[in-house]
Formats: sequence, structure tokens, C-alpha cells
Amino acid sequence: MANTTDISQFLIPNEVPFNFLECKKAFAGLTAKKTAQQGESGLSDNEIKSLIVFVASFFGNMGNYKSFGDTKFIPGLAKERFKDAITCSVAYKKEKEIIENLCTSVLDDLYNLSNRRTQLGLEEQGLSTYYSSNCTRDDVVLVQDFMKEKEISPYNTRLFKVEKEGNVEYQLRLASVATTAEPLPGPDGQEDTVPSYLGEHVFKKNTIKVLRGDYSGILKEMVQHLTEAEKYAANSNQSAMLKDYIHCFNTGSIDAHKNGSRHWIRDKGPVIESYIGFIESYRDPFGVRGEFEGFVAMVNKEMSKKFANLVNTATDLLPLLPWPQEYEKDKFLRPDFTSLDILGFGSSGVPAGINIPNYDDIRQREGFKNVSLGNVLASHSSNEKVTFIAEEHQELYSKLKAPSFEVQVGLHELLGHGSGKLFQLNEDGTYNFNDKTLVPDTDTVVNSWYKPGETWDIIFQEIASTYEECRAECVGLYLCLNNKVLSIFGHEGEEAKNISYINWLNMVRAGLIALEFYTPENKKWRQAHMQARYVILQVLLEAGEGLVTIEKTEDEDSKGNILIKLDKEKIQTVGRDAIGMFLKRLQIYKSTADYEQGKTMYDGYSSVDEKFLELRKLVLAKKQPRRMLVQANTNIQGDDVILCEYAASAAGMITSFSERYPSHDAVLEKLWRDEAIYHQYK
Repeated sequence: MANTTDISQFLIPNEVPFNFLECKKAFAGLTAKKTAQQGESGLSDNEIKSLIVFVASFFGNMGNYKSFGDTKFIPGLAKERFKDAITCSVAYKKEKEIIENLCTSVLDDLYNLSNRRTQLGLEEQGLSTYYSSNCTRDDVVLVQDFMKEKEISPYNTRLFKVEKEGNVEYQLRLASVATTAEPLPGPDGQEDTVPSYLGEHVFKKNTIKVLRGDYSGILKEMVQHLTEAEKYAANSNQSAMLKDYIHCFNTGSIDAHKNGSRHWIRDKGPVIESYIGFIESYRDPFGVRGEFEGFVAMVNKEMSKKFANLVNTATDLLPLLPWPQEYEKDKFLRPDFTSLDILGFGSSGVPAGINIPNYDDIRQREGFKNVSLGNVLASHSSNEKVTFIAEEHQELYSKLKAPSFEVQVGLHELLGHGSGKLFQLNEDGTYNFNDKTLVPDTDTVVNSWYKPGETWDIIFQEIASTYEECRAECVGLYLCLNNKVLSIFGHEGEEAKNISYINWLNMVRAGLIALEFYTPENKKWRQAHMQARYVILQVLLEAGEGLVTIEKTEDEDSKGNILIKLDKEKIQTVGRDAIGMFLKRLQIYKSTADYEQGKTMYDGYSSVDEKFLELRKLVLAKKQPRRMLVQANTNIQGDDVILCEYAASAAGMITSFSERYPSHDAVLEKLWRDEAIYHQYK
């Protein structure tokens, strides 16, 4: 078992809240262009509820590891009772052999809480199916150096270390339909360049074999649907985008996906917005491999007007950021910034906002898109009492949390992720910056930069995601103090000041709650955004002068409590100065590819001392279950596309998935069984 006596930390409470992602209004604006199983189980009501909540949570997280926090969760009923429920289900009676085999294969693992299985990670820190269980960090670094030399993107790869008779072979597997090295022509004569680096290589006396065909069966079905979707593209950009995505998924070429992303950012103001691919690297313990995701959403035109106004003001706001002009992009590439109502988001979690594509060269030179997910933001609003906030601030916090978060998301995505220059040495030996540029506040000339083929993710590796989220969050805090920004979002006078205050207070509270996502046993953070918010809390505490205080107090159950206080009058002075200085350092290290200094600084603020380890116990005792989002679906009836809505409940979540995936997927099962030998975690 895991090194803990508190099994409750690995259970989803039966009281976990579910919200439905409302999108009826946005869906109704579109024009056409051509349930749970029941049985006699003998389980108690509480056991049945625990079973349903676990299954719904499994669907909501796309697996039995929390998408936000990366810890395992297990059913809240005994293993034997879980099996009893399965064997008396309607599905079991219909497909007894299939379900019996699956149950036998997964049941023990489902409940296993041995050390490496309690969270995602590398080596003894956890498990990851991006890597075989015997991969060490040194193995990953070795192959990463090889990929850097060969200019192979890690986004759509997995790494397996195969040991036979004393010999070691590293298999680098690219996700693609194609399973051989035979070239596949792409759209408009686009070449399949992947075969040029397939096959066996010797690198630093190690054998590395590059293969494609990972997830071939699943991607084949997806390509078929994308091919059909291309017939209904609204314009040439959408058509070219889908063709490039198809070429990417057929061949494993990230260059093809980058081309598709270029067409995507040129498709301004579509009524229906979508994106798909291996995108975010949050769940990779090394921070370079992307989780597959895809979404379809409708534009919320009314809310999008606010973000359009923010884009229009961006060139006035960027100079307000605390770094010199040389550290900002030469030209602000005006992005599309819209508010979307999500219809379907296929991934382990649904974000509140997105800034994509994640390819630095495209972001720096060609542009990007910002997306605020309006119905996700709306689903987070609640009238429940909020932990760690003084009673006298509860009403204001409840009233302004949602609108203040809307401001933060807008600034975070547009001017956070969309700001800052990366100093680059070009292929032709020229630089994209003046080589006499000084490091701010020093007389030292910049002496480090990104070499050809190097990207932000590759250089900053496992801290890249959390470091960048921290930078974007700081931009939001820094600029939300600006009256012009607040006016864009409809906030004036005292309300504007309160919006800024609640935004900062929410960040301070999030920094404390972040302790839930820290594992003391291996001193690791399990969630990029929460680590970033803890870092910000430490920066504000370091500022002193009574800006932020954290006190342990007593409460009615005598278990103790925590009260956080933020001096509203010192935010514009002490707070702004502290965040500004920290933000400047973040940008300097990012611009100059200075991983060593950046990591040293960031690790320092990420450190959890004895005081905060004690506070962590209270945070865990008071933790609230994270909401789960039930998504809508569509159905075709004759010539009409019908919106299918579901109850905001565990049963609603299960029904939504059973209607999306009504039958057993033999292709997926075969993939899982074929590679099980590579994931033997003890």
C-alpha cells in the first residue's frame, strides 16, 4: 500500500458537485449545413452511489487519475462489491465473456495503491504511459538530446526502453496511422519527411529506434471522420487546416500539424471553432510530450466583444509590463480572441482559457489565437461558503469571483502567453535581437539565447509548463490593476477596485490550496497551475509590509483552520512592485534561455518548508471536491442536428458517455493489452 493511512485522499466523495456545460443559446444560433444500467446487485444505496460517482469521475477525468492533480482515485466500495455490481449489470448479461475478461485484467490494478501507482511521475515518483515503467530520467534526457540533434518534435511521441539479453534498445514511437517507412503524400504535393529519420540509430553508443504507428488503429478512425468533416469546411483555411491535420495523423509529422495550425490562426472569427492534436504537456513528468485533445465550440458573440476590445488595447498595455522594450516582440501579432461555449472538449480536463498553438516559432512570428471558454467560466460560479476567507469577505468574494476571474483569464491568455520575446540565433547565423542588448538592471550584455531547433519546452523541460503559467498569471495580476483594462470588462469606480482585490485574493487563496497538489514524500508538485499559484503566494509573502498574512485559527470542530488576509490598500504599491519585479525576472530568464538561473529561482519559491507542511494538513482536512463538467452531445434526426443535454449529475455524466460510445472498442482494448508488458509498475 502507499505510505499513507488516509485512504480518503484517494476517494472521490459521493458529494462531488457536477455542472452541465450549458451551450444551448450558442448552439441555437448555428445554421445547418449538410443511460445508466440497472440490475439486482444487493448493494446498499451508499455503495451504489459510490459506484456511480467513481464511474462518472473516471469518464470525467478520462481515466482513474485526476486530470487536475494527477493522483489516483479508487472506487469508494470494496473490491468484491465492485465486482458484484458489474456481474449483475445488464451489460454483463449481454457480453459476459468480454466484461469478465476485462474485469479480471483490471480489478486488482484498479485498487492498487502501491507507491508508484498513487500518482503520475517518472521512476519511483509515479507512473506514466508516455514511458515504459523501466525508463529513468537519464534515459529520457538521452533520447531528448537525440531528438534535438535530429530535430524531431517530442509532442506526439512516447518512449519505451526494451531490455533483451543484456542489450538495451530505446524505441521512440510516433503516433500515426502509418506503420511502415513508406512515404505517404500529403495535400498539395506535401512531402512525407518522417521516413528520413525512421529506423535504427546509434547515439552516444546507445541504440535508438524511431518507429511510427503508435495508436494507429485509433488514429485511423479519427482520420476517417476528419476526412468527412473536411467536406463541410466553411472556407479554404478550414479545408487546408483539416487536410494538414489528416496528413499529420497519417504520417506522424508535427510539421504538418504546424502547417494546419497556421491555417487555423488565419481563420478569423469563425462561427464554429475547433482545434485538435497533441497539445498540452502538463501531464508529461518531463514536460515535453503532449496530451491529445480536441474541441468543438460555438462563438459567444456578446462576450467576445469584450475580448475584441482588449485586443484593440493590447498595443497600449504591453509597454506597461515591467521588462524593457527589447524583451517584447518586435510586433504585436493581433490575434483572434473570442469567447466560446464548449460543445465538446475531448481531453482529461477542460480549461477555462486557451492560448494556442504552442509552437514558439509560430507564436513569435506568425501569431496565435486566444480563447476564453465562457460556459466553463460560468460553471465555476457558486454561492457556497469559501474556505480560508474571513466571514466579512464571503459575500463580496462570492459576488465578484466569476467576473474577476473573467478579467484574469483574458489578461492571462492574451497578454500573458501572448507577450515576451525569445532571443533566437537563426539558421543563417543572424540573431533576432540586438547583440548589444543588456540584461536589465545590470551592465552585462546578453550572452545566452535559443539555438536553431531549440524551443522553450525543450530548454526548460519539466518546469516549462508551470513557469509559463506563473508568468501568465503574474501578467494578469499586474495588469488587472489598470483602470483601462477594468473598464473594458465593464467595471468602473469602487467596483473596479473590488474586482482587482478579489482577483488578488483569489490568487492568494489558490496559492494556499495549492498545497493539496504537493507530495511531501518526493517533494514534487503534481499540477502546473497550482505550483505557479503557490510560487506567487511566496512572492507576495516575501514582499512583507503586511501585504499578505496567513494565520492558524480555531474553528467549531477544534481541528483548526487557516485565515488568509490581503491588505487591499497595499496591492497597488507593495503588491504591484513585488509582482512586477518577479515578473521581470521570469521574462529575462525565458527570453535568454537561461534555464539554470530560471530553475534555481523558481525552485526556490516552489519549496515547501515545515510551516507550510503543517498548513498542508489543514488544507487537506478542509479540501473541497473539484467540480466535474458534464458535456452536451449532438444527434442527427433527418436533416436536423439535435443538441442532447444531460443532467448535472453522476448519472448524467455516465449517460453522456454511454451515448457517445455505445459499444465495446476492440481496437482500443488490443492497443492496451499489447503494451501492458511495458507498464509493469510495482
